[in-house]
Amino acid sequence: MTEKTRYSDAELAEFRAIIMEKLELAQRDYEQLKLSIMNKDGNDTDDTSPTYKVLEEGANTLSKEETTRLAQRQLKFIQGLQAALVRIENKTYGICRETGKLIPPERLRAVPHATLSIEAKNEGKR
Repeated sequence: MTEKTRYSDAELAEFRAIIMEKLELAQRDYEQLKLSIMNKDGNDTDDTSPTYKVLEEGANTLSKEETTRLAQRQLKFIQGLQAALVRIENKTYGICRETGKLIPPERLRAVPHATLSIEAKNEGKR
């Protein structure tokens, strides 16, 4: 029996559905983070005392930096998912970019934007 070199159209459709669901959630989270960074979430200190405001501003700066980092990570995740959709269209989805073999479907269901098999990923860490 020959080894599969790519996933079937039916399997690719299953992965596309998983990715689309994750992409929708990721984009929603990203929009929330952007609103939070721009302080448009309505949770500000305009109606509080000046002393509390000074304390809040320091915490807000730290919080804004953390939120910005989260937004950047979320954007990278979204871009990874979008790239995975392109690979599905090209019928190259699920092929390890190091070994050229199929990435196990269990890994792709857990990490749908993966481009490396576990073996190749572990090799890269050495």
